[in-house]
Amino acid sequence: MRIAGVDDAGRGCAIGPLVIAGVLLDESRVEELRIIGVKDSKQLSPKKREGLAPEIEDIASRHAFFELAPWAIDHVVKHNKKLRKLNYLEAMAMAKVIRDLRPDRAFVDPSDVVPERFAKQILRVLPEKPEMVCEHHADVKYVAVSAASILAKVRRDRIVAELRRKHGDFGSGYPHDEKTLSFLEAWFREKDWCPPFIRCSWATVERIRRLREV
Repeated sequence: MRIAGVDDAGRGCAIGPLVIAGVLLDESRVEELRIIGVKDSKQLSPKKREGLAPEIEDIASRHAFFELAPWAIDHVVKHNKKLRKLNYLEAMAMAKVIRDLRPDRAFVDPSDVVPERFAKQILRVLPEKPEMVCEHHADVKYVAVSAASILAKVRRDRIVAELRRKHGDFGSGYPHDEKTLSFLEAWFREKDWCPPFIRCSWATVERIRRLREV
């Protein structure tokens, strides 16, 4: 049986994209992921994730990514109706990854508080209907999802590193990061426009922008 694990990285960030990753592998090779030390990416150091990523890609039959740019996130947050905002956008991105991988069974860590609704949204747009296992904390429960979480985090970390090289050190990009907050405050003190690498719809960003107008 071909199984897929799908997960995201960067959902809560104020800076940079939300990255979806998926891995496809034969069920017989799942144990190989455990042997090399695959676990939820949040439990691993950046160095360990970087080391595991190419090993995961070697074990997997295929892998796929989908990046949601800040402007796309801003659009659905600001303009879409209830139940068609970020959770729905992420479900559609995960559906695209699953469609590319074509598994028999897909393991998904949902962003929706109602996993069944999230799974139905994904299945509704898939021409081929895999068996769906859609559970909270799937990145901890299922090693295929852990593998996807590592690939997503490594991909996003590389994108963020390039953004920092271009625009200056803004830290992690998360709203709880003091370096990120300082960067945003400095940006909007000097500029009256929101650049494409910042999520303008985020409450933290809107608050800092309003302070400029006071």
